[in-house]
Amino acid sequence: MTMQITSTAPQAPVAPSRGRLRPLGQNEVRITGGFWGDRQSVNAAGTLRHIGARLESEGWLPNFDLAVVGGLPERRRGREFSDSEVYKYLEALAWEIGRTDDAALEQRFREVVARVAAAQEADGYLNTRFGHPGQGSRWSDLEWGHELYCLGHLFQAAVARERTRPGADDGLLGIAVRAADLVCIEFGAQGRDAICGHAEVEVGLAELARVTGEPRYLEQARLFVERHGQGTLRDIEWGRRYFQDDVAVRDAGALRGHAVRANYLASGATDVAIDTGDDELLASLRRQWDRTTARRTYVTGGQGSHHQDEAFGEDWELPADRAYSETCAGVGSIMFSWRLLLAGGDARHADLIERTLYNVVATSPAPDGRAFFYANTLHQRVPGVPADPEATSPRASSSLRAPWFEVSCCPPNVARTLASLDAYIATADDEGVQLHQYAPARVRTALPDGRVIAFDVETDYPVSGRIRVISRTDAAPGAEWTLTLRVPAWGDGARVRVVPADGGAAEERDAAPGAVEVRRAFRPGDVVELDLPMAPRLTAPDERIDAVRGCLAIERGPEVFALESVDLAVAGVDDVAQVALAPGAAPVDRDGRVWIDVVRHSGSDAGWPYGERVDERGGAASVAVPLVRYHEWAERGPSTMRVWIPAAT
Repeated sequence: MTMQITSTAPQAPVAPSRGRLRPLGQNEVRITGGFWGDRQSVNAAGTLRHIGARLESEGWLPNFDLAVVGGLPERRRGREFSDSEVYKYLEALAWEIGRTDDAALEQRFREVVARVAAAQEADGYLNTRFGHPGQGSRWSDLEWGHELYCLGHLFQAAVARERTRPGADDGLLGIAVRAADLVCIEFGAQGRDAICGHAEVEVGLAELARVTGEPRYLEQARLFVERHGQGTLRDIEWGRRYFQDDVAVRDAGALRGHAVRANYLASGATDVAIDTGDDELLASLRRQWDRTTARRTYVTGGQGSHHQDEAFGEDWELPADRAYSETCAGVGSIMFSWRLLLAGGDARHADLIERTLYNVVATSPAPDGRAFFYANTLHQRVPGVPADPEATSPRASSSLRAPWFEVSCCPPNVARTLASLDAYIATADDEGVQLHQYAPARVRTALPDGRVIAFDVETDYPVSGRIRVISRTDAAPGAEWTLTLRVPAWGDGARVRVVPADGGAAEERDAAPGAVEVRRAFRPGDVVELDLPMAPRLTAPDERIDAVRGCLAIERGPEVFALESVDLAVAGVDDVAQVALAPGAAPVDRDGRVWIDVVRHSGSDAGWPYGERVDERGGAASVAVPLVRYHEWAERGPSTMRVWIPAAT
């Protein structure tokens, strides 16, 4: 059943005009603790302050001050897209202010907006890399200049502010509107027939249209989406597929090219398809998601297997040791999957969001929130090198987490995702509420007919698989509603139990992967319990993934595990390359960790690595070694690591 969104938009990053599900925003859902609550606290106390300090010290925020006093281009610092990191930082601040009402962050937000506002030109143009004396002219380098990309992030920041503090007098929405008006003049139907080399403006314009009610912005987003594939950008060594300018969006078979660009474009195209009623385009995007998930996505949820162009490979091209799996691509994947989930309600989209959150987004930041992975390898062959805490690192070195990068798109992307994460937990339709992600939470909302829904979620997931939903609703007699709980694809054997508050008999039944529904007239104290099977499991790759054939991975719940060299002393080795899974090995939970039996390699360095197949392990004794949650690897110093472990025969 399709529901129409009410006129009051949720405090959420995405608020489509129609769809199967309505997102519940920060004003309706609040994470209260647990795995994600802890990470939100670190994000607020550590990451946001760290990003703000680095934007100042690196000169990326002072670039706006230089634009005011005529100090550009001589004193400008940072890459051509550095403006966008300031806008993502503003967006993260807006969501965090909406979540916590932090007065210090509010003051900081207004100070930054004032500096941005001062740099905007009278006609709405805003960029510190182009358009000033001594710089390239406006829109002169659409392949690499990122002007429209930067504005897309500005628009998203303004949307976050308007949804969390409607009518605020800081001026950010006015800045965005003036810039968007200029974009519509320059690139509308009567303007330049062109696109930006890095998709993002499409998402920003679509959401700005939703928050302002201005149809020109949605039409401009549609024009940009439809222009992809027309070859308006100059060809480059990696081909126009890098920009998604080789094939029309609706004709593509899968996401391709630069993984971040591809996911941002797919997200914007989904927004356009939903708000314009273009069901053909939406169906194409669903097919692209299906193939990309089935053939071009790592077991961690990461996407992008090419380092040179940060791009998707072909089907089944998923080398573990060369995985790029950029953190920003993970964020983009969540954006795309969330929009498709809202449109159709398919639990598979929530499954991929969960996998990506736990194994990409949670992996990037250090425990203190002040260092990050840019790329997320699945196999570290050489121990990493500790980063200088005061230095700025190259962006893609597969090493230990670094405090900042020359291309620091990932830290503010993680920050804005974590700050807005409450809005990715639950949705509603005409008949009830759906829980898609599990965390301790407080949910308070109302259905279109006025039925009030209130419940709390108690869980230590993913430590255990028990999720308890406690009703706080004092419903009128007979006022039934439906609570829907996602059962992950790995959740065979899940059970759901309903325990009435009045002491009546409990009801229990199987809950198959996908979703389980409980419909009743909930009373205060009624409890719905979902028990998900959390025994660690072995995962085999599709045989067409050449790079990891003959290997196995270990998962437990939504978390992927890794073998790290710092845990191999018990096996008498110091490198993950020296061991394989013992024949018949099965992972087990013990002492709060997952363990697996391994055997040592006994091959010789004979000078030639090929020959007749011989089982050189013989009766080698196995030894149990502990595994580490992938999102916790590299937190104990330099190490080698692998997710896919060879299986001894």
